[in-house]
Amino acid sequence: MSNLDRQAALTVCGGRGFVVAEPVRELLSPRRVQLGESTEVRRLLPNLGRRMVGAWAFVDHYGPDDIADEPGMQVPPHPHMGLQTVSWLHEGEVLHRDSTGSLQAIRPRELGLMTSGRAISHSEESPRPHARFLHGAQLWVALPDTHRHVEPHFQHHAELPRVTAPGLTATVILGTLDGVTSPGTTYTPLVGADLALAAGAETNLPLDPDFEYAVLAMSGEAHVDGVPVLPGSMLYLGCGRTELPLRALSDAGLMLLGGEPFEEELVMWWNFVGRTDEEIRQAREDWMTGSRFGEVKGYDGDRLDAPEVPATQLKARGRVR
Repeated sequence: MSNLDRQAALTVCGGRGFVVAEPVRELLSPRRVQLGESTEVRRLLPNLGRRMVGAWAFVDHYGPDDIADEPGMQVPPHPHMGLQTVSWLHEGEVLHRDSTGSLQAIRPRELGLMTSGRAISHSEESPRPHARFLHGAQLWVALPDTHRHVEPHFQHHAELPRVTAPGLTATVILGTLDGVTSPGTTYTPLVGADLALAAGAETNLPLDPDFEYAVLAMSGEAHVDGVPVLPGSMLYLGCGRTELPLRALSDAGLMLLGGEPFEEELVMWWNFVGRTDEEIRQAREDWMTGSRFGEVKGYDGDRLDAPEVPATQLKARGRVR
C-alpha cells in the first residue's frame, strides 16, 4: 500500500539509541489519512515520538468500512524500495498486482508479502464486484542494509501456523511466536501475529525479552497488560518482557508486532526507505522517468506521480522525534 499523502514528510528513524529497554505502556493515537477514493486509514507508525517497533516502520489500520456502494480500495501503481509490505485483512478482499508480474487476490487472514528490495511497483484494489465490508491493516518492514538491494519478489501464503490457548488463537504472520514460525521470508529477527480473543478470555502470551513490542487493536474490547486498547489505537510495550497479559471484555482482534530493535538509521520519504538524501532523490527521479521500478500491467488507470522532495537535505537520525 502506498503513502498517498501529497505533502509527504521526511521520516527519520532507526538506531538503538532511543529504544525503551524496559517494559512500558505507551498508548499511541492515530493520524487520519485519506487513501484513494473512499478509504480513510488510521496511521499508527510513524507516529509523533515513536517511529519504529523492531523493523516495523509503517502501520495503517482501516475499516471496517461499508463499501457496498463504493469503489473500495483503489491504490494506483506506485513504487517502493528498501522495504517489505505486509497486507493483512479481517474482512474483504484486495487484488494485488506488481511489476514482477504477480497477480493475487488476498483474503482474510492470508499473508500477502511483497519484498521491494532494490525497486518494485504495485497496485492494490478492491475487486469488482466486492464484499460489503473492508477491514485490515497495511504494514511495512524495513530491510537491513545487507538485504535492501535484493531482487523484488512477492509471496502469498493462504495457510499460516497458529498458537492456541484457552480463548486465544494466534496466527503467526511473520517470524516466530512461542516456537511456531511463519513461512514468510524475513531479514531481521521479528514477529507479527494476529490475536483472536474470545469474550472473557484471560491469558498470558509468551514473549522474547530481547524484542521490543507493540499491540495494534483491530476490533472489540481488550485490555493489554491492564491497559484498555480501543480499535485503531496502538500500545507500545518496550523491551524486557517474557510474557504479555491479555484480557478480552468481548470478542476482540489484536495484532502483536515486535522485533529486535533496528540498529540502522533510516531515511523514509513517501514510499521509499533509504539511507541518504541522494538515494531518495534518485529513486524519485527513476520513478518519474519510468526507469528501474518496472511496470504494473492490467491496472485500469494511471499510475501515481511522486510528490516533490523537500528542498532541505534529508538526513537519517534516531528512532524518535
